[in-house]
Amino acid sequence: MSDQIKHECGIALIRLLKPLEYYQLKYGTWMYGLNKLYLLMEKQHNRGQDGAGVVNVKLDLKPGEKYIHRHRSNHSEPIQDVFDQIKAHYLKIEEKNPELLLDASWAKENLPFAGELYLGHLRYGTFGRYNIENVHPVMRENNWKSRNLVIAGNFNLTNTDELFDILIQLGQHPKDFSDTVTILENIGHFLDEENQRLFNKYKNERYSNKKISPLIAENLDIQRILKRSSKRWDGGYAIAGIIGSGDAFVNRDPSGIRPASYYYDDEIVVVTSERPAIQTVMNVSADSIKELKPGYALIIKKNGNIKEKQIIKPYEKKSCSFERIYFSRGSDKDVYSERKKLGELLTTAILSAIDNDIENTVFSYIPNTAEAAFYGMMDGMRDYLKQVKKKKILELGNRITKEKLSKILSIHPRIEKITIKDVKLRTFITKDQGREDLVGHVYDITYGTVRKGIDNLVVIDDSIVRGTTLKQSILKILDRLEPKKIVIVSSAPQIRYPDCYGIDMAKLCDFIAFSAAIELLKETGKENIINEVYKKSKSQQDLPKEQIVNYVKEIYSQYTAEQISLKIGELLKSKNIQAEVKIVYQSIENLHLACPNDLGDWYFTGDYPTPGGNKVVNTSFINFIEKKDQRAY
Repeated sequence: MSDQIKHECGIALIRLLKPLEYYQLKYGTWMYGLNKLYLLMEKQHNRGQDGAGVVNVKLDLKPGEKYIHRHRSNHSEPIQDVFDQIKAHYLKIEEKNPELLLDASWAKENLPFAGELYLGHLRYGTFGRYNIENVHPVMRENNWKSRNLVIAGNFNLTNTDELFDILIQLGQHPKDFSDTVTILENIGHFLDEENQRLFNKYKNERYSNKKISPLIAENLDIQRILKRSSKRWDGGYAIAGIIGSGDAFVNRDPSGIRPASYYYDDEIVVVTSERPAIQTVMNVSADSIKELKPGYALIIKKNGNIKEKQIIKPYEKKSCSFERIYFSRGSDKDVYSERKKLGELLTTAILSAIDNDIENTVFSYIPNTAEAAFYGMMDGMRDYLKQVKKKKILELGNRITKEKLSKILSIHPRIEKITIKDVKLRTFITKDQGREDLVGHVYDITYGTVRKGIDNLVVIDDSIVRGTTLKQSILKILDRLEPKKIVIVSSAPQIRYPDCYGIDMAKLCDFIAFSAAIELLKETGKENIINEVYKKSKSQQDLPKEQIVNYVKEIYSQYTAEQISLKIGELLKSKNIQAEVKIVYQSIENLHLACPNDLGDWYFTGDYPTPGGNKVVNTSFINFIEKKDQRAY
């Protein structure tokens, strides 16, 4: 992806179902769970590089022994830093008494992170707040085990303000205004109420306080707690949690916006944001890994009972299609095939852009996430050429000769590695965004691959969000090759609307498609539509989110997708670019053909899966008109 955007976080939860001694005997180390957690987090590091954290909860320790341990980091390499902190505890023992590290029972009683329950998190900070307090897992501590709560999640709520007010009405005084604190305190409140309900029940049955505590821990109704706490949440979420007494859960939003997969056998339970992480780390087949159903929670009781229970009645499934296009690891078998299909389905549009002149066209891609789409695009070109060759051969009939046949068969798409991403340079540049000359060198090119003034150059990317890197870097550097025409292809449709469920795309003014539509309205004498949409948006600003309509759709409805794409090409072509520039986008229809099981497309269509989405786009448009450079939620 040329435009860097921050997006969903990653979670990894592990519950060991056997005593630590079992893993010492079978696998040679009681650190089996910890090692698996490290690998699961590394295999998902694409989901978060701003911070990482790990919590371990030990089961059945005596009172007075610490049973919850946590390390978090917001360093430049946070996963490594967290596990270095954990490893430091063990190195001290290894230097003095190495044999103790082979004693699983001693380790559990004496070493941090030697336990049965692990929760890891990888953070992408979409609000630009990078201090350690914003790094998950976050904790709500109490002297009663069953009132301790740890959560980590991949989520964004659109109605944090409403939920915050509810907490205040309950008499709470939250320490921060954020969806993380709001969810923690929201679940925590109903966890407290569940504890109190059970305490009252057993007290009436004349149990002593000492006997009541383990009864509460055993009989906590996690499903009831989650039902009560999440009924007003509006957003996308996959939230993992651990109760101090040993229960654990992962709760997914009813639209299935955010992903979660799980696997378990008689030794271990594993939950992650992405399926291939489990497949690789646990060495199991994709078929043995289950998707957590929307509106459900996977609940793992301390006694090892594992059940998927409904928390909220599922809505129409709208899992995020951007996961498939860009965010998810391409090693997943379905993600890989879907990305290839996205590229293949662009064949007709690309051929139109180059006037079917494959012989004088060079094909390439923007590294690295567009690679699978590139393979699909080339499959489409080869299929097209098969038909072209067949037609040419049939037209020759009896006039065919070896020379003519050889010439026909030699026609093939020309593939070159044109763009090379300079990762180190990009890291340096991000510290000084104002230095445009440096930004122009984020990508390098391979010289001598294009015939000057003759060849078209087709380059595919997975998406075009802002177009900044295209304009400041990629187009300028591609133009140095002096192609006749540059065609930039996006395997995703035009991004037109803000996201509010975890992707850092919150402001309309950032989108090149929105800028193009606004310019078209001005150029064609329809500027009054901008004002009309503003008036409609402003009039509903204070309405409940359920009553808000997405009037921003009217900004785009005046033009076809092709007209907007042409204008985007004009906006991205700076005056010193000599080649003709054309932008080709995926269609919504083809997106759904390629990704039939993930129909969440609100950033392309404006069809939000929750009422809060309409509130966000309404606020975002008002902010644009009123020149407020701020997020809409």
